[in-house]
Amino acid sequence: MIHSQDERLLSELRKNARASISELARTLDMSRTTVQSRLQKLEQNGVIQGYSVELGRQYQESQVAAHVSIKVRQKLTAQTNNALKQINNISALYAISGEYDMIAEVEAQSLEQLSQLLDDIGNLEGVERTTSSVILETKFKR
Repeated sequence: MIHSQDERLLSELRKNARASISELARTLDMSRTTVQSRLQKLEQNGVIQGYSVELGRQYQESQVAAHVSIKVRQKLTAQTNNALKQINNISALYAISGEYDMIAEVEAQSLEQLSQLLDDIGNLEGVERTTSSVILETKFKR
């Protein structure tokens, strides 16, 4: 379990992972050394694994995104996972319960590219069938 100050720190980092220690200290009303120490502990304990790029709203709005439900032949699950990992346009892959085995988050620069990606996924060895849902609008994302 993490401390409430750590939760506040993580919340601020989600807003801006590039915020300086000084900025975080001011925002959280903590000393710089406290923020630095808490960050170091969160990293050492594996709570913070890394920092990433958040794409700008204008760029994201120019992208076409979809959730792709994937049914996999059970004996080929590991092979299929590895093949899906090689497709750069898949930003996340989740194992799920239910009729399908996985859901992939797919991002493309156009509907044509998305269509090709869906074909590529569907043609992978081990994939029995797919169902896709194009994301029309993101209401919020944390």
